[in-house]
Amino acid sequence: MPDLRAHGLAISLPPGWEGAIVRRRANPGEATRPVTHLATFPLPPARGDFGAGAVEGMGSGDVFVALFEYGPESVGTPLFSEHGMPIPLRPDDFHPTQLQRRLPGQAGVQRFFTLAGRAFSLYVVLGSHRRRHATVPVVNAVLARLVVDRVGNR
Repeated sequence: MPDLRAHGLAISLPPGWEGAIVRRRANPGEATRPVTHLATFPLPPARGDFGAGAVEGMGSGDVFVALFEYGPESVGTPLFSEHGMPIPLRPDDFHPTQLQRRLPGQAGVQRFFTLAGRAFSLYVVLGSHRRRHATVPVVNAVLARLVVDRVGNR
């Protein structure tokens, strides 16, 4: 099980999953935040924060997860009012219209929440909307492995 640990985030991935916790280099005057990508397929080296460049190559049994951290100014705002990792996700939470970019057969869900004093967006893409009843429990099991340190413990 690969262990990923960076920027106050950690996860042990089950066999068949790969991932990365990165913070891209900022342009002048820009602030960047950590993003975690997890997938059941090889992640391409060049990909967007929410999976552009990765989700296009997903198979029907594949899953892509993006956990994007927002700045401290987002903590306490209405959008991030849910506390704790928003699991369990339910199969009916996923729908093709929830995708950042609609791709045939795929379904997605996005949730905003606060965990350990940090604001996040969880974005999950399933390779097949039809297979969501089998796939979503696997996603929940992987997300339950995530550990988030408090802001001061990074």
